[in-house]
Amino acid sequence: MRLNGTDDLIDGYEYPATSEELIEAHGDQEIELQNGSETLKTVLERLGSETYERPQDVRDALFTGVSHRAIGRRFYSDRDAYAIGESGPEPVSF
Repeated sequence: MRLNGTDDLIDGYEYPATSEELIEAHGDQEIELQNGSETLKTVLERLGSETYERPQDVRDALFTGVSHRAIGRRFYSDRDAYAIGESGPEPVSF
């Protein structure tokens, strides 16, 4: 995920700030995702009405609120158990 200048806008805003205030000021700002993009407005509206005390709170909200398009391989986990018939690496005892 790339904030594409959104970081600077977030840092330059006066806090505390509500979701609505940030959307009004910078709602059309694009956030680049792995598989597309979303606007600041789309992400913040998904999270509902909030009051942010500092820029890092907004960044955390953006990282939390992006859609599945921010994920490289959806439903992939390298921690899943092996399927029937598959065998993994031999365990090594140290």
